[in-house]
Amino acid sequence: MAIVELLTISNLAVVIFFIGLYGAMSQRNIIKTIMSVGIMDLGAITFFMLANYQPGARPPVSGTPVENMADPVPQALMITAIVIGVSVIAMCLAMYMRVAYRYGTADWKILIRRLEK
Repeated sequence: MAIVELLTISNLAVVIFFIGLYGAMSQRNIIKTIMSVGIMDLGAITFFMLANYQPGARPPVSGTPVENMADPVPQALMITAIVIGVSVIAMCLAMYMRVAYRYGTADWKILIRRLEK
């Protein structure tokens, strides 16, 4: 049995999160680190969206019985998380542009050496 057949979407979301975590910890390039943080954000949002998934659930505005209604709170929280994640990535990129302009590098180790001088 292939490993792909054993993965559920929730497990895949956890794997995506840890791939982003590995990228954030192992990359020397600042842009790749920022991209890895975005991948971690995607994995976390996917996991939390699927944690409360109920097959056949209907939106609460359609007039369906209460037992068939989907809970809108997790979706609202994840929309907020998406907005915050985009804002964090945008702020990181803006800070990167300022640092790259001033110090002329996108490498963490070179940047740290130049900051210590």
